[in-house]
Amino acid sequence: MRGPHKIATAVRKPDGEITIRTQNINPVFKSKVLKLPIIRGSFALIEAMLVGVKELMYSAEFYGEDLEEDAFDKIIRKIFKGKADQVIIYFSVIFALLISVGAFIILPSLVANFIRPVVGNSFLLNLTEGLIRVGLFTLYIYMISKMEDIRRVFMYHGAEHKTIYAYENGDELTVENASRYITLHPRCGTSFIVNVLIISIIVFSFFGWPNPWMRILVRLFMLPVIAGLSYEINRFIGKNEKSTLAHWLSIPGFQFQKLTTKEPTPDMLEVAIAALKEVIPENKDDDRW
Repeated sequence: MRGPHKIATAVRKPDGEITIRTQNINPVFKSKVLKLPIIRGSFALIEAMLVGVKELMYSAEFYGEDLEEDAFDKIIRKIFKGKADQVIIYFSVIFALLISVGAFIILPSLVANFIRPVVGNSFLLNLTEGLIRVGLFTLYIYMISKMEDIRRVFMYHGAEHKTIYAYENGDELTVENASRYITLHPRCGTSFIVNVLIISIIVFSFFGWPNPWMRILVRLFMLPVIAGLSYEINRFIGKNEKSTLAHWLSIPGFQFQKLTTKEPTPDMLEVAIAALKEVIPENKDDDRW
């Protein structure tokens, strides 16, 4: 859980005990310029990924007996020694970004190019590319949701949302209270990604349908702008949940969250509650969006 000032990671150890690590937030990107609207979106995403990988590695330490380092990890630890974990975290994020850009940005554009002789309209070509992108992302989420470990991750994702709902509504943080809420939440990373997929269709349409190399360059160049716009939309929804516009804007994200969140078990809610309690600020106003 991430609060305005702290990050807390709660892990249920193999013996059933919940252990918690709480840290003060130390932003990776500290320049005030990088916190300006639109600009801040891309950097917020990268920072979230870095923190996520770091905390996953921390939680994996409790089950280390069942894990073996692969050849890559051994090489990294031999070269970088004490800084190996940090190098692995940055490499993991860079690798994930490259794979995501390749699979969901470049590949759909190349596939859509095959229908160019039939569909000459650049808007329809961009729309087709966008639909392919959404289809690939949906298929990817659906397939990984069938994996047992990922399903548990999605259940914990649901526990996170239920617990936050309980807190936002002023309920005492108990399993019983949190279990009453839904697993879909407007301020969710899934909604952010869905916004990226949708906004990319609109933004890319302004650039027509140039040759493949120019098209790839345009998509890579505009990706930070699209991420920035998507981030601002997420913030708007979070601040204006009761408005009609925010309601309609949140619908696509909610539909995808039905794939990325699952109903958690009571013991998962206990873990989510334990983490959330650690990051609640003394001044409630600090937690406002």
